[in-house]
Amino acid sequence: MTNITWDKSLSVEVDEIDEDHQKLVNLFNILSNSVAQDDDADYIDAVLEELITCTVWHFRHEERLMLLHKYQGLMEHRAEHNELIDSVRELQQKFSDDKKPLTQEEIEFLEGWLTGHILGQDMRLGFFLMKVM
Repeated sequence: MTNITWDKSLSVEVDEIDEDHQKLVNLFNILSNSVAQDDDADYIDAVLEELITCTVWHFRHEERLMLLHKYQGLMEHRAEHNELIDSVRELQQKFSDDKKPLTQEEIEFLEGWLTGHILGQDMRLGFFLMKVM
């Protein structure tokens, strides 16, 4: 089982973004635990869909802030958002089509996807927003 522990290292120092990230981390941990416990496939699919839906909403939230404050890295950041959503949608489609449980490798992919984005693009955005907000 892979869980993400929220701590200061994941904070971008912008409360509204950190609150979103904490929710995403919580949903990821629910998904990871559900896969580890071999919960019902329909339940796992529902959790995965909630994680995707909240992620899409969060990405739009970040993009709104970038537009409002004229963030120069918007296009690159948005492109990464789109790539990440496409990747996780592919994973969801595979899970739905194959009716096979998510693997530990796929959970680790999602963990890297979430933490990698926070520690990369979102840290740069947070640094910028701290200066302009």
